[in-house]
Amino acid sequence: MNKKIFLNETDIPREWYNIQADLPTPVPPPLHPGTGQPITPDMLAPIFPMNLIEQEISQERWIKIPHEVLEKLYMWRPSPLYRATNLEKFLDTPARIYYKNEGVSPPGSHKPNTAIPQVYYNKIFGIKRISTETGAGQWGSALSFACNQFDLEAKVYMVRVSYNQKPYRRVMMETWGAKCVPSPSPETSAGKKFFEENPEHPGSLGIAISEAVEDAVTSKDTRYALGSVLNHVLMHQTIIGLEAQKQMAMINKYPNVIIGCCGGGSNFPGLSFPYVRDKIYGRDLQVIACEPTSCPTMTKGPYVYDFGDTAKTTPLLPMHSLGSGFIPAGIHAGGLRYHGMAPLVSRCITDGLIEARAFNQLETFAAGLTWARTEGFIPAPETNHAIASVIEEAKRAKEEGKEKVILFNWSGHGIIDLAAYDAYLAGKLTDYEMPSEEIERLVCDLKRC
Repeated sequence: MNKKIFLNETDIPREWYNIQADLPTPVPPPLHPGTGQPITPDMLAPIFPMNLIEQEISQERWIKIPHEVLEKLYMWRPSPLYRATNLEKFLDTPARIYYKNEGVSPPGSHKPNTAIPQVYYNKIFGIKRISTETGAGQWGSALSFACNQFDLEAKVYMVRVSYNQKPYRRVMMETWGAKCVPSPSPETSAGKKFFEENPEHPGSLGIAISEAVEDAVTSKDTRYALGSVLNHVLMHQTIIGLEAQKQMAMINKYPNVIIGCCGGGSNFPGLSFPYVRDKIYGRDLQVIACEPTSCPTMTKGPYVYDFGDTAKTTPLLPMHSLGSGFIPAGIHAGGLRYHGMAPLVSRCITDGLIEARAFNQLETFAAGLTWARTEGFIPAPETNHAIASVIEEAKRAKEEGKEKVILFNWSGHGIIDLAAYDAYLAGKLTDYEMPSEEIERLVCDLKRC
């Protein structure tokens, strides 16, 4: 039995997988908020470089990974596949639990898988500076790292509650040369309104996105980069699942259950989409996306056309949403606090290819402690949601007496998130479930897909 399954560098995928080529139902197009008509590529040009816009709308199944991108990915890829034997023994389960360890990247998460190519494509397009938002700080750290690798300037608007909870994320960004400010900030029109109303406003990803987009369209030689939600972002992350398929084949195993945490949609489809393709073509497979009960985008949010940001400057996207005016509770779910879900993930949920589950905060931290005390690694708070589902499925396998193979994405380590664990161990954290009536209020005027 192998505890770790490694690939050689020569085995790293040379192409990204684009699930749009295989979806049984196409994703509805983004709409212009003024006309209600589908947007055209030129409308996105002030925000993104055209080479990334081409990837966003592409229907090709395979997109070649540039050599310059591969050279950077070689710093940590291929990532190892582990078997969680200690957790299996602790749970006394017949299930076999495997996980893709994405915490081995320099910033400690899966996020550089898309940060590196996004910065590369901006670089060759002639862009000098990139603005972005970040929630828990994983994306801001990854983009700062990538900009450092390609010698671009980075400006990061970090959701204030996370900025205060996780000061070392800011230090990581600044170590790689980026400038990080708490959002809402007085530096943009979008942020100034909220900042003047309340200088200690907790912020939201929607507000931070508004600030970053405004920065991009009003600054010279600048474009915006997003760490989740959009099609090209999810496609870049499929390198995780493509590697995992090779590694599972090396040990002659195929998963019965695929699990990942899901905020806006990046690490989860990164692992699952290559397998969802198998499910589309007839494979019997359960695919589970996990989120917090305090931000139940997939489990309670309707499938609607909504803005991607609070200031309503983006196109209308077809997605499960809690409403762009959503302000998350100050929980430690980190990056799992976005009001919307990636259109591709939302489409897969609607078509029954993926199922969603919500977990409360205390349950996820209990799962994280169980993991740390069996497998050793301390998970990020986001990753704990996936672990809670893994434990749930492993216990179900025991009850059913089935030898299931469970594969999940260990999306990042929690070494920068120890303040959250400290709060949990001190008994300071509480559960919170977003009321259904609040969701109805936020989405009442949105067009259903």
